[in-house]
Amino acid sequence: MSVHLVGGGWTPENDAAVFGPFLDEATARGVASGRTQPRIAIIAVRDGDGDEHTEKLSSALVAAGPFEPVRTSVAHGELAELLAIQDVDGILVGGGLTPAYLDAIQPIAGEIRRQVAAGIPYLGFSAGAAIAAERALIGGWRIGGVEVSPEAGSEDLDEVTIVQGIGLLDVTVEVHAAQWGNLSRLIAATEAGLIEGGLAIDESTALVVGEGALNVVGAGSVWRVSQSDAGVLVGTFGA
Repeated sequence: MSVHLVGGGWTPENDAAVFGPFLDEATARGVASGRTQPRIAIIAVRDGDGDEHTEKLSSALVAAGPFEPVRTSVAHGELAELLAIQDVDGILVGGGLTPAYLDAIQPIAGEIRRQVAAGIPYLGFSAGAAIAAERALIGGWRIGGVEVSPEAGSEDLDEVTIVQGIGLLDVTVEVHAAQWGNLSRLIAATEAGLIEGGLAIDESTALVVGEGALNVVGAGSVWRVSQSDAGVLVGTFGA
């Protein structure tokens, strides 16, 4: 199994590098199923522009190679159905309001976990990456009323909120790390004991979590945050 976590961002010059490993895995699955091109489920949970978002994700993914898109657009407050991920070689969950994504994806989370465990790759883009964790950081900008990150990245939540995600990996994931100032939120949540630590991914960057070592592709860095006796430790690793 492989889980590909993209920190968001739209930079066409990096699309082939960021989306390529995911599409390579999906293509191999498709070939094993007798397909000439992989079928990729692309799911957007958006308020009115879901079709546009799935098209944008398709355009980014096609930079890495050909595929057959299976697009699903879910409005805020609606729920995704199993048909969205039926008979596919890869699953891509897009970006937007993170709490809305988690609510919409929960009904099919068990099937996503089953498919990923069976070897179908998952790619989470921005919100889709954040909800992939068992302990998902879905928004907020204050802890105990004290500002810890810019309000613009709060996902319409006040207090930093950690909830049960869809459970594809056991580490909390933050996105738009350097670009939105969200790294400070992950650091503060770790220091406050809300989580034990996590990984923050820059835009135009993907972290590939598989059976071997972690792999980073794209233009930016992945920030590792952890607790220690001396406080919170922060380090980076990149492509």
